Amino acid sequence: MTTITIEDVESVRFSAPDLAQMRDFLRDFGMVEAEDTGDGILRMRGTSDTPFLHETVQGEPAYVSLTLRAASLTELESLAEAEGVPVEPAPGPGGGSQITLRDPDGFQVHVIAGKARMPITPGEAAAAWNTIAGRDRPNQPKRMTTRPAGVARLGHVVLGVSDLQATWDWWRARFALLMSDEVRTPDGIMIAAFIRLDRGALPTDHHSLNFATMPGRPPAFHHAAFEVADLDDLMVGHEHLKQAGHQQLWGVGRHILGSQVFDYWRDPWGHRIEHWTDGDVFSAETPGGVHGLPVLLGQQWGPDAPADFV
Repeated sequence: MTTITIEDVESVRFSAPDLAQMRDFLRDFGMVEAEDTGDGILRMRGTSDTPFLHETVQGEPAYVSLTLRAASLTELESLAEAEGVPVEPAPGPGGGSQITLRDPDGFQVHVIAGKARMPITPGEAAAAWNTIAGRDRPNQPKRMTTRPAGVARLGHVVLGVSDLQATWDWWRARFALLMSDEVRTPDGIMIAAFIRLDRGALPTDHHSLNFATMPGRPPAFHHAAFEVADLDDLMVGHEHLKQAGHQQLWGVGRHILGSQVFDYWRDPWGHRIEHWTDGDVFSAETPGGVHGLPVLLGQQWGPDAPADFV
């Protein structure tokens, strides 16, 4: 089996019956339209150098696929050869190459390489914080107004799976991944896995992938999470989404595993979508942890998880 290095999660694709409605929601969520390549697909980007983070194709409401970014075209080609799949032109702005795989539950996974990076958008300047530890904003007031958050990048994707061990075996056989934290039942059965990218000494997000097995539930998309600049950015974005009448799901709070400050919303067709900031980053030397059920949906502060979050 060929195992390749992944630089990051690149984008997610959905289908929806009304692309204009999805565009308007994502604008309120803090994304802007990416370059239109004329293929009828709505693509939205953030402030990072990623050409697009979120795609929507015309169709019935559904999650469609996840795209990962390989470290090099050479690695992408070696995985393609091992999997017996073709290397094809990557769609959308930025060009590049891509392969398509399916995991044990049939989730579609695209892997890209060579897609051109875009100019980074400055976004709203983050003002320093005056704290007990340091007055870092002397002689400067802090003023801000309600506006969409400045979404920067896709941070992680969470999927419900039918056999967590089989899923973990499939993904780590193909991609350099590390277990940050796993959650087990009292009798030792793993029911959730928080997985980060193995970039050696380079710290990466606590989890770029999260898989969970939910008794009696079929495999399904759970949520996609997008990083924003800081707490102020998350909160002004929260107020903007609330005033625009969108449906909030859970937040604002701080997770236990990963430590992110979170704020979950639903898109117009009910898909869970998250703003987050200030998450943990670990290098490869940080060992994984094993935890019990209470930490899975627990929080360090903030409201309890609603019943429809699971």
